[in-house]
Amino acid sequence: MSTDAIVILRDDHKEVRALFREFESRSTTRARKGAIVRKVIQLLTQHTYIENEVMYPAVRALLPDLEQDVLESYEEHHVADVLVMELATMTPKDERFEAKTTVLIENVRHHMDEEESDWFPKVREGLSRSTLRELGLQLVEAKKRAPRSPAQPSALKKAIDAVVA
Repeated sequence: MSTDAIVILRDDHKEVRALFREFESRSTTRARKGAIVRKVIQLLTQHTYIENEVMYPAVRALLPDLEQDVLESYEEHHVADVLVMELATMTPKDERFEAKTTVLIENVRHHMDEEESDWFPKVREGLSRSTLRELGLQLVEAKKRAPRSPAQPSALKKAIDAVVA
């Protein structure tokens, strides 16, 4: 496993994208969609936590020219956090479950595409390999303690911080 921060984040994106594709498949049952959304909630809660706690603060400190990119990413995470919190209380039988999941998918895809096509290249250009490896190790450690449910206190704190910041 690579410890390059960008590789770690891209790997997370790949896993989430695969679940999105399965959710959108015409052959996916309602029950399976519920299981997919529960897994997506876990992955996104964990992923946004490690980015917010490790990657974004480091990039803000090391690459001040990317300040606006980071602030936009925080806001995109906030939107995803709100949708994830709402979906966590729903079941596939709820009238707006599929619609809300579709909005989450659209927002998260946009965020991942923007990170991968614009932000990651800037970060890779601006930081050394050793710095990216160190950040990767920090991401791995943060992932071990990261919340996997939006109801966990550390996830709630992250969401509240985004609202009042």
